[in-house]
Amino acid sequence: MEFFSAYILVALCVLLFTVVYALYAVYAERKVSAFIQDRYGPMETGKYGLFQTIADITKLLQKENITPTAADKILFVAAPLIIFVSVFMGFAAMPFAPDIIGSAANIGVFYIIAVLAVEVVGILMAGWASGNKYALLGSMRSVAQIVSYEIPAGVAIVSVLMISQTLNLQEINLQQGILSAGTVEFLGFWDVSETGGLLAWNIFRAPHLLLAFLIYFIASLAECNRAPFDIPEAESELVAGFHVEYGGIRFGLIFLAEYAMMLLVSMLAAILFLGGWNTPLPNIGGLELANWTTGNIWGVFWLILKSFGLVLAQMWIRWTLPRLRVDQLMSFCWKVLIPAAFLCLFISGLWRLLVMN
Repeated sequence: MEFFSAYILVALCVLLFTVVYALYAVYAERKVSAFIQDRYGPMETGKYGLFQTIADITKLLQKENITPTAADKILFVAAPLIIFVSVFMGFAAMPFAPDIIGSAANIGVFYIIAVLAVEVVGILMAGWASGNKYALLGSMRSVAQIVSYEIPAGVAIVSVLMISQTLNLQEINLQQGILSAGTVEFLGFWDVSETGGLLAWNIFRAPHLLLAFLIYFIASLAECNRAPFDIPEAESELVAGFHVEYGGIRFGLIFLAEYAMMLLVSMLAAILFLGGWNTPLPNIGGLELANWTTGNIWGVFWLILKSFGLVLAQMWIRWTLPRLRVDQLMSFCWKVLIPAAFLCLFISGLWRLLVMN
């Protein structure tokens, strides 16, 4: 019973962190968009507008939950829960530090890919159950987009797994730092197991994984429905997309799931490509900077810092690039990203066979 209670406590801590992150990620996005557009953004509620998002979410939660007459009431209510829970479950396999991990599953990568696929079911359910043609069209676009871009993202992830030879996210972390039990080679010829730092990260261990990282990052934008791949939520065409009929706490759950998804895919990218919770500082000249910054507290710090950096890049891209058309989106996926991802997969096989053996 105590063991079960401990898991409940950890899940509540992750949920609380996700909620607080989402609140201030919205604030950060407003400030980023204001900076890019040469304006101030929120300034009135709290110092520098820090409490503006809290005021907005408080107002949102007080709104009445309205179910359209033409909606399938059971599915309409269940859809936001499925969307959020599927994303939230992905954090269960995330290693936040050397000794802080929810589930040290040997198939952690496979588990995350599997549970995130359930989000597609929730999105389609939300659009169809709303009884609104714009919501249905938005959900169909979203499903087509997410399913298509899961292919290059998945192949890019497999390119890393071929180099790491494991599906365990914690083991992938360990292979990119000084805690590795084996040999970690930079470009296949320089042992950096004791040096650690940047050179032990996967994008430096095998340079083609830098291309795999870019493919994964671009595909993750599409999976999060972020610009320039925000066609499912194209306001000028679909009013608001698949969630057009939602309000109150139900809309809040969908909104929270979007920002939680941004953080989850960023954490996964940081673990697979950017060293995870390992420090970028190397051991140089006996200073042992990596040893000083390796531990549970520092591990959480480095992973969150890298993840937040990728989330900030997603925000930057949203307010910089224009939205793609549907045909451009699909053409880019099938004609550019997928061939490039399979090229990375092929190179990973050669690298493992010729360089790492």
